[in-house]
Amino acid sequence: MDVLEIARWQFGITTVYHFLMVPLTLGLGVLVAVMHTLWVRTGKPEWLRMTRFWGRIYLINFALGVATGLVQEFQFGLAWSEYSKFVGDVFGSLLAMEALLAFFLESTFLGLWIFGWNRLPKKLHLASLWAAVVGSWISAYFIIAANSWMQHPVGVVLTEDGRPRQVDFLAVLTNNTALAAYSHTIVAALMVAGSLLVGIGLWHLRKRKLAGQPTTDVDHVVWRRSVRLGGWVTLAAFLLVALTGDFQGKLMYEQQPLKMSSAEALCETEAPAPFSIFAFGKLGSNECDDVHSFTVPGLLSFLAHNDFSTAVPGVNELQEKYAAVYGATYPDDPSFGDKAGQPIDYTPVLAVTYWGFRLMVGMGAVSAAVAAYALWSTRGGRVPTWRIGVYGSLLAVGAPFVANAAGWIFTEMGRQPFVVVPNPDVPVGEQVYFFTAQAVSPGISAAEVLTSLITLGVVYGVLAVIELGLITRFVRKGVAQQPSPTPGTPPEGAPESDDVLSFAY
Repeated sequence: MDVLEIARWQFGITTVYHFLMVPLTLGLGVLVAVMHTLWVRTGKPEWLRMTRFWGRIYLINFALGVATGLVQEFQFGLAWSEYSKFVGDVFGSLLAMEALLAFFLESTFLGLWIFGWNRLPKKLHLASLWAAVVGSWISAYFIIAANSWMQHPVGVVLTEDGRPRQVDFLAVLTNNTALAAYSHTIVAALMVAGSLLVGIGLWHLRKRKLAGQPTTDVDHVVWRRSVRLGGWVTLAAFLLVALTGDFQGKLMYEQQPLKMSSAEALCETEAPAPFSIFAFGKLGSNECDDVHSFTVPGLLSFLAHNDFSTAVPGVNELQEKYAAVYGATYPDDPSFGDKAGQPIDYTPVLAVTYWGFRLMVGMGAVSAAVAAYALWSTRGGRVPTWRIGVYGSLLAVGAPFVANAAGWIFTEMGRQPFVVVPNPDVPVGEQVYFFTAQAVSPGISAAEVLTSLITLGVVYGVLAVIELGLITRFVRKGVAQQPSPTPGTPPEGAPESDDVLSFAY
């Protein structure tokens, strides 16, 4: 068993699992805050019920996100100590600010929101929720800034021992890779939240319609407005995802051309370069010349350079270029373990980058199509009862989650064999880069990493069952068990139970 490969699987599985919670927290938090704001401004009971219902889903997801995110910090020291040493001077400030500023802001004010329903003035209570949401968005930026530095290291100089030393913290924070990745991540998170509102809202509308329940009561308004809000948010987010993704793709062609050419299975340099619709052949074996595609002529040149004629470098040419600059074999150094002296394949796994990119785009398009169906089927007060459409929309709640996960897998797998990718704007002798093969902790065995992988897999499986069970339970209950506040009951909107956590759980 290879320690490096097991450690990579462990980090990949735990990271993707954690990131399933992150976009829902980022996106749903904003929508819940908007609902709460509309209740405070209008006093209409449907906005309160929407806030309370979707707020519960938000809190369940937030709690599981925190629990799974803590594991990431431990892995840096346990399985990836050499990596931590290398990036520590840069990551130290970013992770400290994420924890001390953003996460404390987020968790503190979220606690005030949970416990403040019958204690805080209405506007102050609302402000606490917005502060928590802002905290989560700031937290996400610091994490993405750290990840983006690995994709495009800036603001550092090499020390005598070959490690990066941070000299410009502002450059790290304003890294163009971070700005592109953050904007793309945020709008993708809004798509996740919007799709959730659409799927669950349509299911409840159909259920009420078949049960003969009235379309004039507050509960019907709750689900209809959830669907409409979710539909418009999803469509708007899809358009913004396309725009931010286009900008991010062009940036990747400048900074990591091999990643993007691999995503298109473009073996040879072409001008104009075609965009691949569907590829077949030996994608899994990385034998690029044996891969064949159905293509759209010139489109890849446009996506890379905004014109239909500029050449796009192919995988074979880039592989030779990287080998000439960074070495055809790993250095014969003990820090590289079994990889020492072995040939370096600079081409990422073609099957992962190629299909990961298409899965990301395809699942995003599915979400947009479902949102369009939801808006069309609920126009003018209509209630959809088409079983395939409604249950398909409920099933499609998972589509943006898959799109987000596929996007991150593509991003992270596409930079291999580097864990820190060299910045092409810096002279070769001054470039900061770090191979994944030398990043793993030297003092751990394959059995130890495998044991932790199995243990975490079991724990995460249990947590997944718990989260899905809690969310399913509250979705099935709906909002009927949450009566509107009665006039004269101070403060308005407070939970009827003396237990303030009755709202949260």
